[in-house]
Amino acid sequence: MLLATLCYIKHNGQTLMVFRNKKPGDIHAGKWNGLGGKFEPGETPEECVIREVREESGLGIVNPRLHGLVMFPGFKGHDWYVFVFTATDFTGGLIDSPEGELRWIADEELDSLSLWPSDRIFFGWMREGKFFSAKFVYEGEKMKNHQVVFY
Repeated sequence: MLLATLCYIKHNGQTLMVFRNKKPGDIHAGKWNGLGGKFEPGETPEECVIREVREESGLGIVNPRLHGLVMFPGFKGHDWYVFVFTATDFTGGLIDSPEGELRWIADEELDSLSLWPSDRIFFGWMREGKFFSAKFVYEGEKMKNHQVVFY
């Protein structure tokens, strides 16, 4: 079981995304993704997402907003539990990310990117202001099904 975070930084009608094209063997290679990563021992979800965003982008996010929890059973050999956040307040400037190419994408263009199918689904839930717990089942890169509960 792996615990992780995912954050979408929003600013002026745009979302900061990373095109995963730098790390050999990256399970997200060739996809656009938010920022985030695995927990370190003793971290809360908020501590993890703040650290990961700083490491991957150079930005210091303030008051990240939790939108929900997504679970990916057996994804690339592990059960992943991912806390999904957005952030609108941040300090600092972008760095040359070790994860890939960082780019501010207009919100209306997000669905045209090469994304995981599940991202398109929970983007809608976040836009609608829903708090969710969801499970997305994949076979390789194809999503088989999903379940969700809204709170």
